[in-house]
Amino acid sequence: MTGSPATLRDFYENPAVPVASGAARSRRQARLLARALGPVRSGAPPATILDIGCGDGSAAAVAAEVLTGHRLVGVDWSQDALRRARTRIPWAVRGELTDGGLPFASGSADAVLFSEVIEHLVDPDAALDELRRVLRPGGHLMLSTPNLAAWYNRGLLLAGVQPVFSEVSMRGIHGRPGTQVVGHLRLYTARALRGFLAASGFEAVRIAGAPYHDVPRPLRPLDRAACRVPSLASILLAHARRAGG
Repeated sequence: MTGSPATLRDFYENPAVPVASGAARSRRQARLLARALGPVRSGAPPATILDIGCGDGSAAAVAAEVLTGHRLVGVDWSQDALRRARTRIPWAVRGELTDGGLPFASGSADAVLFSEVIEHLVDPDAALDELRRVLRPGGHLMLSTPNLAAWYNRGLLLAGVQPVFSEVSMRGIHGRPGTQVVGHLRLYTARALRGFLAASGFEAVRIAGAPYHDVPRPLRPLDRAACRVPSLASILLAHARRAGG
């Protein structure tokens, strides 16, 4: 596999490739956004929220339970994922972050959910440019991504083991725990993610931590405890606003 857009598209159209993350993490991210947006006011239009990279719609369906009264639109490039998403959420449309951009007007979205997508992208800079375009000034970006510097990855690196979440091949797992290839191309630490978002035109960047659902059961209490220090957490949850609001 060359890593070109065409071959990556084929990879993500494969029904065997996971397209959903943990429900608990989706619910936590939606609660953070619900607090940021505030309650739906009588007579005011609902907020438009785009779930970019919605996959099979399961995360969007969980978020919709929390974001009652707002308009949540799922967006994905995989036709197979969209077919499944449309059984779970009212609106799911095809869109891409490159090759013409998303099918939305500039400044038309109040918020974007971008859950565990950025680590799969060849060009994350162009992706954030496009997210910034569709967000209104002051609009909210809720982004989640695996943490390269998760507490267990620090230990694995010291032992000479490839970190969890990282992949050296699209065809198989080499040198790290796990058995499933999921197509991770980019990985971030909390510091790198904060700096990257700020450089991409976002402000008031706040980072929280979330646990990883595939951590072995005996280690889950430790994984939850690590969330108190986001730089050690398994998953990074970033909340930022488009500059200019």
